Amino acid sequence: MLFKKISALIVVVSGLLLLSGCPGGPPPSSVVIGEPAPEFTLLTMEGERVSLSDFRGQVVVLNFWATWCPPCREEKPTMEQLYQQKKNDGLVILAVNVEENPHQVVSQYLLQHSYSFPILLDGIKAEVQGLYGVFRYPESYIIDRDGIVVDHFIGGRDWMNSSTYGKIESLLKN
Repeated sequence: MLFKKISALIVVVSGLLLLSGCPGGPPPSSVVIGEPAPEFTLLTMEGERVSLSDFRGQVVVLNFWATWCPPCREEKPTMEQLYQQKKNDGLVILAVNVEENPHQVVSQYLLQHSYSFPILLDGIKAEVQGLYGVFRYPESYIIDRDGIVVDHFIGGRDWMNSSTYGKIESLLKN
């Protein structure tokens, strides 16, 4: 009986130690809902420098994705639909590709899939990915007109579903 209790205690303590600082977990993030979104500058596919602060006064969907990620690919058509419907109301979608050789990979991908929102390249250093603590794909942050992070989504989604669409629409009206 004592052996079982000690074994159970060892399992619990080991689990806590693993959760508290094992390498390979999520990177540290400076993103807090209700706080300003961390500033960054990245290049577009066309080589133009874009900073998050360029979009102050607009609602921003900051989406981290990769071409090899099925949920990332699945959500892009509804993201494009949302963008087409709301871009004139002040919506910006910044799709940050996180692959090691992004320009070549994304260029190939875009031959088959066309999107009108900006695609930014984080590249091999993955600085913005690290800044935002992204380690699962897709991950998206919603940033209001004042540059404040108001929501964080992990995983693919239908951007036209009523709750997501409603949240964006509400932010655009403010």
